[in-house]
Amino acid sequence: MTEVRPTAGASASLWERDEEVAAVARAVDRLCADRSSAGGLLVFRGEAGLGKTALLAETRRIAEARGCTVWSARGGETLRSVPFNVVRQLLQPALVSMLPEEAREYLGDWYDIAGPALGIADPGGRQADPQGVCDGLVAAVRRLSRREWPLVLLIDDAHWADQETLHWLAGLAERLDEMSVLVVVTRRPGKVSGASARHLDTVAAAADAPVTTLSALTPDATAGLTRAALGGHADAAFCREVWAVTAGNPYETVELLAKVRDSELQPVEARAGELRELNRSARGGGLVARLEELGIDATRFAWAAAILGTGISIDLVAKLATLRPDEARRCAELLRTARILTAPDPTTGRTGEGDLEFVHPLIATDVYNSIPDALRTAMHGIAARIVSDEGHGAAAAARHLLEVHPDDDEELVGQLREAAREHLAVGAPDAARRCLERALKEPPRPESHPYVLYELAEATFLTAPARTISQLRAALGMPGLDGDKRVDAVFRLSQALLHNDELEEAVRTVEAEAARLQPGPARMRLQAVHFMWEGLHAGEATSPDRSRRLADLASTCTGRDNSERALLILRGFDALMHGENAEEVAELCDRALVNGRLAPGLGWTDTEWGIELLLMLANAYAFTDRLDRAETLYNEALRAYETAGWSGGHLALAHAYVGLGHRRRGRLKDAEASLRESLRLAERVGRRLPLYWTATCNLVDTLLARGHVEEAWEVAERYGFAPPYPSTIVLPDPRSVRGRLLLAVGRTKDGVNELEAAEKAAAARGHHNPVLVPWAADLARALATEDPTRAARLAVDVRRRAERFGTDTAIGEALRCAAALETGQRAVRLAAQAVAYLESSPCQYEHAAARIEYGVAARSATDLHRGLDMAVSCGADGLAERARTALKAGAGPG
Repeated sequence: MTEVRPTAGASASLWERDEEVAAVARAVDRLCADRSSAGGLLVFRGEAGLGKTALLAETRRIAEARGCTVWSARGGETLRSVPFNVVRQLLQPALVSMLPEEAREYLGDWYDIAGPALGIADPGGRQADPQGVCDGLVAAVRRLSRREWPLVLLIDDAHWADQETLHWLAGLAERLDEMSVLVVVTRRPGKVSGASARHLDTVAAAADAPVTTLSALTPDATAGLTRAALGGHADAAFCREVWAVTAGNPYETVELLAKVRDSELQPVEARAGELRELNRSARGGGLVARLEELGIDATRFAWAAAILGTGISIDLVAKLATLRPDEARRCAELLRTARILTAPDPTTGRTGEGDLEFVHPLIATDVYNSIPDALRTAMHGIAARIVSDEGHGAAAAARHLLEVHPDDDEELVGQLREAAREHLAVGAPDAARRCLERALKEPPRPESHPYVLYELAEATFLTAPARTISQLRAALGMPGLDGDKRVDAVFRLSQALLHNDELEEAVRTVEAEAARLQPGPARMRLQAVHFMWEGLHAGEATSPDRSRRLADLASTCTGRDNSERALLILRGFDALMHGENAEEVAELCDRALVNGRLAPGLGWTDTEWGIELLLMLANAYAFTDRLDRAETLYNEALRAYETAGWSGGHLALAHAYVGLGHRRRGRLKDAEASLRESLRLAERVGRRLPLYWTATCNLVDTLLARGHVEEAWEVAERYGFAPPYPSTIVLPDPRSVRGRLLLAVGRTKDGVNELEAAEKAAAARGHHNPVLVPWAADLARALATEDPTRAARLAVDVRRRAERFGTDTAIGEALRCAAALETGQRAVRLAAQAVAYLESSPCQYEHAAARIEYGVAARSATDLHRGLDMAVSCGADGLAERARTALKAGAGPG
């Protein structure tokens, strides 16, 4: 076999890497071909020392030779607890080089969301949404890629990247087709678990080609490398021993050959036996011994550098190692000569505050692990103080504080709490969780202990509702959490139970806490929350007199504070669900507003009451034919969450209800687009949650209205739109929608059974609004042939309830149902009455359907043409086809 040499000027670690280098070159060429080129992603995997860093250096050389902008970053084993560490390395230098106004202009609306995570903007006053921050960082790359095209991002040692960076990297990987960026990632196999492993799997799945696993050098390549380093006279037996000692590891081979040169060992077979001892001095115990030979000061310097991990400046290391500046400079030179530390390599493109870095991550790890445990802990404590004194803040010091042994230090608890607040403000709840969990081990003093638990629950609320539940229960079980903070904790606990699909327990929790309070604002707030959760419960656990108690309490409310406004909204929603008069429902909701707008403290991003209450308000307007008000609220929610960077469940719900508004209005194409976006966002949050049901149910309902039955069935199958149903109310009623779907696909018996189940569930809850729970009209149509008597009875009941509710939409839909069960002139008269009501309704799809049904019954071409135009405008393809078919059949002139 011939020796495979690297390209001229490339690192020795590139021997036998021709295929990998060629893949890089092809990817760079594709990127540079056109500004509209789609992005690319390459992932290289290999054990330590197999040349991953050298391959990235070669990628930089190739890319810069073609005129690319290249930014790079590296994960660090001791830095994984530092949120956004790696993505800051990548993007921060370019943004810091801009004027503040220029950076704000480039990031646009994302500046206030992604800027704090990147360290170029101060965080806002509330907890940032992690998914929103992730999306903001993806948007930052998209915008910077247009400015810096062609842009190449290099990430080394991704297995040691912080979790927040990996979250961003996974999101970026899935969106690279939208931007002209090449991303090249290297990592070791294994090494990570949990969320970080899932993110790296997502990155691997999005790569342009299967992940490339780097292999060790062959004996022939090792021989070539040996002769290139030591001279062509190195004999074959010596070269074979180099390969045997290093197992073909390029890094270890290069290091061993450097030691051979330094020791002036002759590369001949007779001296080959000395190679193994030389190699041992490069790692583990051999490295420790080599450090000791350099003296105690140099050892302390190396230890301090390993503790810092990043930003290794001689001055900072001197403070940590308690060395004078001249001693520190001497030690730095000794460690450079010993190939333990080195000046940062300009070819990597990484910039930072440090004067030094370790020659290789393997050495950094070995040095760090060589520090005696007790001393390492003490040095982390000193490092935390030094970092704080340097003005870097509690969050920067936190990674050191996490390593300090618990010692009943209330000051340390305070520092960790402050660090957690900083982490939450930039969208790193997992980092905040680590700080607060460490604070609990200190432990906190009794007076602060429940507050630390409460803050920990805030950190886990968006990502781990089950964990939040146990933390809040523990906090509430301790003395000291009183007043408004206790009420907030009870509310948060009930919200976490709701999100964990434990709504009955949420109801009991709030009810018990309200019962122990004296009359006043706090008790009224919890009473309102209690009624809210009961109102959302889809089971049969509510007390029979709930509506009466709520009505009695709301009757005394004038809307003077948010607790009273909440009770008015809840009473309005309850009346809506029971099908009471729509005018009275709207009047109750109007009283909950201030000058027609949401009151201060009741905004979409305010946390005192949560999103559920405001959705009740908006939905009450939507289903009482006040669509203008409903759509204003839905769109306000969408804007508020997008502006605040909330890209998780809240934004998913906002898109779902914007879609519901479009569906009610009859804009079916717009509804479908909004609901699909909602479902995309909901997928990231998790299936089977209430928000997931809302998106799926409304999408199926919209597709059925469009006449896309097969597509509706496919969505239902893909997203699990089938029993068992959630414990929370979903609008419109999912049983009714699934029953209609089953009828549409020809499963009549199953459809009837599902609608009868909807009837039973609605009766148990007293939900008699035929618009929200429309099972009866569909069941009447399904039974028209098989059981006409029951069908007629159902139609009469639908009309009675619709007239009680009193909206044009409800009455018009009831008349449509009645007309469908009749023939001859009676069918014509009922269809005409349905059209008359629905002409005054804001629901254009229902109006179009009534117009076409009247045109068919009356054989009126005029009405069929008008209905056809309306159906086309709505995007109701099935209705439009029905109208065309009727016209072809020869309807009269009208």
